[in-house]
Amino acid sequence: VRLEESGGGLVQPGGSLTLSCVMTGIPIRRTHMSWVRQAPGKGLEWVASISVASYGITKSYEDSVKGRFSISRDVDKNTLYLQLDNLKTEDTAMYFCATGLGTEGVRGQGTQVTVSS
Repeated sequence: VRLEESGGGLVQPGGSLTLSCVMTGIPIRRTHMSWVRQAPGKGLEWVASISVASYGITKSYEDSVKGRFSISRDVDKNTLYLQLDNLKTEDTAMYFCATGLGTEGVRGQGTQVTVSS
């Protein structure tokens, strides 16, 4: 499995970004997927997940990003997305997509998000 993130950048507080993660090797439609992040000097932090079940998908978010971030996927493009709105300086981090529902899965190289005025 290979994951490749893109879409990061420098944005002012209150701004928005859309992160993308193209996955190759396994179908995203059958795979639990997450976004995790690592701020400077800190450990990996879970941000959001899509869990897959026979009845459909469930989206989950870390409390500090609820209402501001939105996780989604395009099964035809085998791509995972994270929409980041109303960004705050504390959202500054390297963002990774990962297999699974936490921080322990396979990750890509990451994309840097910097929120600064």
